[in-house]
Amino acid sequence: MTDATTTARVDAWLWAIRVYKTRSAATTACRAGHVRVNGERAKAAQPVRPGDELRVRIQGFDRILIVRKTIAKRVGAALVAEAAEDRTPPPPSKESMPFVPVRDRGAGRPTKRDRREIEKLRGRELD
Repeated sequence: MTDATTTARVDAWLWAIRVYKTRSAATTACRAGHVRVNGERAKAAQPVRPGDELRVRIQGFDRILIVRKTIAKRVGAALVAEAAEDRTPPPPSKESMPFVPVRDRGAGRPTKRDRREIEKLRGRELD
């Protein structure tokens, strides 16, 4: 597959535009259902064409990409910008994200006092 072809495999295209570090990682994401082409779950070998919309779930957030050019080999960053249009909305601000308390690794089980403080933070005070 070269730039002259009109289609490319989903996993190869995602690897070529550097969404995933390896093609096997892109294939695994397709198998897990993290890749959608035009709203439908995509298999790794599904072809993509210019104009297709891809939604890729990475680290809990969807990344929205529009295919502008089909490529199957990894290319430089300037050509990646031509091959894909990123329409991903900006991530939510840290202030709008809920605070999640985190215990230090290896701290052991919470004590009764720790548990009461955790419940108080969650708004479930025990009477």
